Amino acid sequence: MSGINMSETPLRLAVLLSGNGSNLQALIDAIEGKQLLGVEIVLVVSNNPNAYGLQRALKHALPAIYLPWGQANVPQKTEMSENETRLTSLLRLFQVDFIVLAGWMRILSAPFLEQFPRRVINLHPALLPDDGTGSTYITKDGTEIPVFRGLHAVRQALDAGIKVTGSTIHYVTPEVDAGPVICREEVAVESEDTEESLHERVKVVEHRLIVEAVRKLNRRDAITEHLPYDKITEH
Repeated sequence: MSGINMSETPLRLAVLLSGNGSNLQALIDAIEGKQLLGVEIVLVVSNNPNAYGLQRALKHALPAIYLPWGQANVPQKTEMSENETRLTSLLRLFQVDFIVLAGWMRILSAPFLEQFPRRVINLHPALLPDDGTGSTYITKDGTEIPVFRGLHAVRQALDAGIKVTGSTIHYVTPEVDAGPVICREEVAVESEDTEESLHERVKVVEHRLIVEAVRKLNRRDAITEHLPYDKITEH
């Protein structure tokens, strides 16, 4: 993976997705609208040949690749899967600096993540603690709520009857939805919310946060690489 030169060389992103690609579109719009300077998307990969995100990429003349990824391809603890090896080759070929998981519905193995330390980020539709670990989160008003991980975090929030949920952008670690936080924002849960309506409001926040997260990453260098969340947000 190439190093980051914040003064001259654009930050080179790969976006991995499995579906609609609305967060990819948010990044594209921010880059094309000059709201996200010094950043370029150099590769879009999907495990789903019908993902609309691939069409979004092609409409903006971005390299878009379908990479088959079978359900049986379970991450191993000791070595990368065949699919991950192919993905690694693509990422290195395109000299990617950071990998954005934007609705990527596959778990990446520890050996894969070791190839790209602190270079893979994910969007999660719930609030995570600063270091990503733990089972509870303290909201801005001091309320302690459970931490919801996995595929159905919005549904879990509704089922728990909490008043606040949100969105988090975090570094990816081998433990699912448990990496250090880059940025996050709370979203109020309304009494009439359904899973769909709440998820739509969370997505609106996601679109803003992913741009903010990439902007923060582009302002950082090797010296600040391991700053905790509260220090990153001071920049």
